[in-house]
Amino acid sequence: MSSSDSDSDTSMKEAQDKGFVSALDLPDVPSQKLPPHLELRKTRVLCNADAPVNTDTIQYSGAYASMGVDNSLRLDHFSNNFRVEVTRLTEEEMEFDMVGINPAIANAFRRILLAELPTMAIEKVLIANNTSVIRDEILAHRLGLIPIKADPRLFDYLSENDKPSEKNTIVFKLHVACERRGPRIAVKSDELKWLPNGSELHKASEGSNPNAKVETYTSFTRSQDSLPEFSSNPVTVYPDIIVSKLGPGQEIELEAHAVKGVGKTHAKWSPVATSWYRMLPEVVLNEEIKGKKAEILKQKCPVGVFDIEDLADGTKRAKVARPRACTLCRECVRDGEEWEKRISLRRVKDHFIFTIESTGALPPEVLFTEAVKILEDKCERVISDLS
Repeated sequence: MSSSDSDSDTSMKEAQDKGFVSALDLPDVPSQKLPPHLELRKTRVLCNADAPVNTDTIQYSGAYASMGVDNSLRLDHFSNNFRVEVTRLTEEEMEFDMVGINPAIANAFRRILLAELPTMAIEKVLIANNTSVIRDEILAHRLGLIPIKADPRLFDYLSENDKPSEKNTIVFKLHVACERRGPRIAVKSDELKWLPNGSELHKASEGSNPNAKVETYTSFTRSQDSLPEFSSNPVTVYPDIIVSKLGPGQEIELEAHAVKGVGKTHAKWSPVATSWYRMLPEVVLNEEIKGKKAEILKQKCPVGVFDIEDLADGTKRAKVARPRACTLCRECVRDGEEWEKRISLRRVKDHFIFTIESTGALPPEVLFTEAVKILEDKCERVISDLS
């Protein structure tokens, strides 16, 4: 063997050790499987010390056609790989994993939760008396942001041509006064009293006929608390939200009407405090980190991703104990190239950790199922328009 051939083999081996694969080393017959370095680029975001790479999703169906790999989206493949796993569930918050989808679908769920799920919120405020320091407009705005525990699925939308009724409106009354010689008081949201029979404020009569029927701002035909859907689950609001503060002699008297709406019209109708997702972190140790370096690595991580394990020979070795807690702050790989070679930080492109924080109008698990229904309706409309 000549020296040139020997040098060529050595350089090829060095390139393979660094993760580079030559096209000459690929099999002649397509294997229906991507090489490891391409599979890594397709399924992972590599979070280097300076910036992430491979952030794009390869959706072109013929991207790997020359290797015999079909990259098109297939329903059977999606059905076999897609799953939802709930990891935490409380009355106000839900965390779950959505596996087997691309970022576009995950973002569609997020936007639906923020802007397209309907709730009930105060839209019209009729102020009879307000001598507090807060202006009428600010007071109405603060009342509109108070979450109302009422199932929006039991109500209809109120259009411009509709009259407020028991099917589309919830009426609240607020009347609080501070004594002239008493201390300052805080007006909280629990002072809002539900009026199941509708408005109690009378409209000003245009004529002078004393026998004319007194008209209110709503036209309820029956009391809402007599309806079966409200008898076991009455309409309530959060009790400890401060609406205003009153000084001696000040008073607030008003009536608030809540209607059905969605978040894209106004943020007060958004059913979530926030809805967000992140890709599943993946932390890989490229080599064994032992002794003092293991202790340094454990201290570098601010969220405790790494831990120390004792080996049989008495030495200590670092291990990845809590990869899910990783925020990819990159503190473990910042100090020089040596740490970046030892640790690989990645994100899984089709695995999303989703968090829903409900305002309280509906439980978070109900919000998610309703978002699925809305996305399903959107898909059906697209299919019907294209067919």
